[in-house]
Amino acid sequence: MNNHLKRIIRCMSLSVLFAGVAMFNYAQSNKRPAAQDQVAENMLLYQRLSGGWAKAVHGRKIVYDISLTEAQKYQIKQEKGLKDATIDNKATSREINYLVKAFDKTRDSAYLLSAQKGIDYLLKAQYDNGGWPQYYPDSSLYRSQVTFNDNAIVNVLNVLDNVVLQKNGYEWVDPKYQPRCATALQKGIGCILKTQIKVNGKRTGWNQQYNKNTLLPEKARSFELVGLASAESAAIVEFLMNQPRPGAAVKAAVTGAVDWLKSVAIEGYTVQKVEDPNEPGGGKNVVLKKTENSRIWARYYEIGTNRPFFCGRDGQKKYNLQEIETERRLGYSWYGSWPERIITKDYAKWLEQYGD
Repeated sequence: MNNHLKRIIRCMSLSVLFAGVAMFNYAQSNKRPAAQDQVAENMLLYQRLSGGWAKAVHGRKIVYDISLTEAQKYQIKQEKGLKDATIDNKATSREINYLVKAFDKTRDSAYLLSAQKGIDYLLKAQYDNGGWPQYYPDSSLYRSQVTFNDNAIVNVLNVLDNVVLQKNGYEWVDPKYQPRCATALQKGIGCILKTQIKVNGKRTGWNQQYNKNTLLPEKARSFELVGLASAESAAIVEFLMNQPRPGAAVKAAVTGAVDWLKSVAIEGYTVQKVEDPNEPGGGKNVVLKKTENSRIWARYYEIGTNRPFFCGRDGQKKYNLQEIETERRLGYSWYGSWPERIITKDYAKWLEQYGD
């Protein structure tokens, strides 16, 4: 046997040895450690085959910080194929955010893989127009609408932003997601710019939900009529102000929305829940109370008039909150201070950095 052949055999032997060591190390690294995070373990159980998470099952909100019985775990596994995954009420974005941080603490690869599967879900659910439906793949009723309601799309965009900038624990996410998330992020911002409502040529705020094809404002639930939504508009503005190197379109959107929010503030009032003997069972009522140096915003403003309006489950627009049934009057946030920090602090700082 010549020396050249010996060297070949020796190299082949070393390659086999190295491959064997690598396979052993891979097998060892993929052995899951004992559960170190009960919340994360429950999130793994509840993740749907689509990659997203539901916000409730059988009418009950999903709670992660509990111990599940084996029977409960079995039932949850049987329901993985349900098409109830959503971005509503922080669902899916909340789980992804938690799981990347759980991986950072435990180095359990199952948590990171689950988070990445959730990111895949968000990328797959996005419409070509840049928006996201409230639910995916369920498209029944209002679930297919482009949804800013309860900050659904903003929560998704913040996840994508974290991936692109590798911050808040997302530095562990596979780098292959960065270009895809960057594209989705820009498409999402484009959707925000397209859906900002203009009145007489002036930019205002945003409606809660839009038609998935036309991007025209649409109503959602019976008590969520078309209108300018101050809470969601404030969240959108905050997101846009956090974008580095904003272009002219983003600057115009921010400035227009802030000007509108300033113009519709209800100065000199706060909102309170008070005992009211005229309510059924002598319960509580929602009232405005005069308070110096204070301001609040109505949840909804009529497009064109900026008149605050309210709605019960009958779907009829009212201009007096007291005309709404007790259950809806107390069970929905009709007033709030959502834009306060933006107007008093954040916007001025943003102008210093990006104002022309």
